Amino acid sequence: MVVQSNMSPKAIIKVWEITLPIFAKYNVPLTNKTLEITIDFEILPNLLTELNVAVGSSSATCIEGA
Repeated sequence: MVVQSNMSPKAIIKVWEITLPIFAKYNVPLTNKTLEITIDFEILPNLLTELNVAVGSSSATCIEGA
């Protein structure tokens, strides 16, 4: 699974606790609102990259659904 912008910080941390320091680094509020709503669009790509590196996910590890 890949961490995506339509996920909330709370949901991500529930699955991957290891992401908590990354959210702290970016001062992300731990809410149920999605990342795409709460994070500036200029910062979002870097945040998603760091989160996915931390959880060992990339677009190569995810198969698109039909």
